[in-house]
Amino acid sequence: MKKPLILVTNDDGITSPGIKALIECAAKLGTPFVVAPDSPQSGQGHAITLTEPIRLKEVDIFSGITAYECSGTPADCVKLAKNVLLRDQQIDLCVSGINHGSNASINIIYSGTMSAAMEASIEGIKSIGFSNVSYSYKADLDACKHYAHQVMRAVLQDDFKDCHLLNVNFPDLPLSEIKGLKVCRQGKGNWREKFLENRDPRDQPYYWLAGEFLEEEHDKDTDLWALQNGYVSVVPSKHDLTDYKALKSIHHLENINDAS
Repeated sequence: MKKPLILVTNDDGITSPGIKALIECAAKLGTPFVVAPDSPQSGQGHAITLTEPIRLKEVDIFSGITAYECSGTPADCVKLAKNVLLRDQQIDLCVSGINHGSNASINIIYSGTMSAAMEASIEGIKSIGFSNVSYSYKADLDACKHYAHQVMRAVLQDDFKDCHLLNVNFPDLPLSEIKGLKVCRQGKGNWREKFLENRDPRDQPYYWLAGEFLEEEHDKDTDLWALQNGYVSVVPSKHDLTDYKALKSIHHLENINDAS
């Protein structure tokens, strides 16, 4: 049987330890094809490049695996893979990551890792974004690889007709201490943002974004609870941002007359 074609991408850049770990997982299950940014693109969300050309360059980084570095965003990488590099082939699965830093809760909105996976899901490709809560590039990824392999295998083997996108986050724990997988919902949280002001050599102000994450609930069915309690969180996600509960409550807007 033909091996599944697995598109591998990320937002930390093509040389990050996380993408290398994910390629190792993909190689055990199918044929990896890598298209990733040529530099870190964290926090880019679903940005796409419109005002300048995007460049692709084939690179020999991963032995025996076709890989391209891209000057664009994570979403650009997926678009170019789907419509240029692999336009005549069926992509069986897209995996993004392993990100260095959590993409649980509201972080999915800002995440380049998850936006790359989401872009693939928009194209009808089954997709998974993987993130490790540790920001360290020296973090031990053995546990991440163990569970990433299991989730990827399950997605390739099952239909998952009602879900094309999974947001998977790993706690920063050794494999022996992880309690397992927990399917859950996105927890409520937000960032209390703070801008640090300083002065450049010409005495002009500049700013660094800082802040702290605030958890707004502690229910046991959320990704935040799962990660804090030693589980790998798995959240089925989607790109439809409609607030369905609000549809009826604002339906009266259709009856508002033009006051002008």
